[in-house]
Amino acid sequence: MPANKKYLTPSFSQRFAKITAAILGGLMVAIMFHMALASWFNHVAVIITSTFSAFILWAVLMVLAFLGKNGWKVWGMYLLASLVLFVIFYFGNQTNPLV
Repeated sequence: MPANKKYLTPSFSQRFAKITAAILGGLMVAIMFHMALASWFNHVAVIITSTFSAFILWAVLMVLAFLGKNGWKVWGMYLLASLVLFVIFYFGNQTNPLV
């Protein structure tokens, strides 16, 4: 049974944006989240648990990317989330150096 055409994204740029946001953007947010956690908490424990939790978070972010109407807005939200998490990571490294 074929998919209903009204639910499919007709534009190539929207499909491309959603697919790349799901794969690359979701991975970027998941990794930055765990890096931010590792800079404030016990980095060994965070790295060990991130082997499972990063994959789960990435899968959830992949699904969320396809639920959005506009793929470029999803990219914007993922880039903004990554930037916020990077700032948390940066100040965590300044406050708690690993040396």
